Amino acid sequence: MSLNISLYTISAVLILDNEGNRIFSKYYPQSPLDQEASTSTFDNSQSQIKFEKSLFTKINKLNQDILLYDNHLICYKQTNDVILVLVAKINENECLIYSTLSNLFDAISILLDNTIDKQTIGEKYDMVSLAIDETIDDGIIIEYDPATIVSRVTNPPTAHYDVNLKNIDISEKGIFNALSFASKKIGERLQQGL
Repeated sequence: MSLNISLYTISAVLILDNEGNRIFSKYYPQSPLDQEASTSTFDNSQSQIKFEKSLFTKINKLNQDILLYDNHLICYKQTNDVILVLVAKINENECLIYSTLSNLFDAISILLDNTIDKQTIGEKYDMVSLAIDETIDDGIIIEYDPATIVSRVTNPPTAHYDVNLKNIDISEKGIFNALSFASKKIGERLQQGL
């Protein structure tokens, strides 16, 4: 086996349900060096779905966290009714891929309030997608610390606030509260690294 010195480590990120259907999938292009050598297994959506279905059957037969399948390294975590899968080239470092998978799983778990299931992922699909994008960019692992990933994925606003000028407190106490709120928010932003 040749030494792999490329940064392009991940071929695909998949989230499958308990029947092998796609909830989320993101396939990354091959590295520029590999594109000349061979064609990709994931050229079109039909081959991707075929790969996902056959991978799902393989996962259910073996029940291991890391496996080799179809010339790929597969790392996955299964919980409730979803399976989070990372697909990498066969010559990649299993420890790095599995560590990335575990930390991505932890970050998604934090974002979804420890309820990783098909319905919750559907409701907060944007946050899950952002977490995956903050972890892996074009097949390159850019972050694998769950706290950092979660801090980069912001929560959507919970309610629509109308500014009503009649409810603004212009007294000394109101201005003090506004300044303390602003300093608290600025401090939080500085701790996050802007």
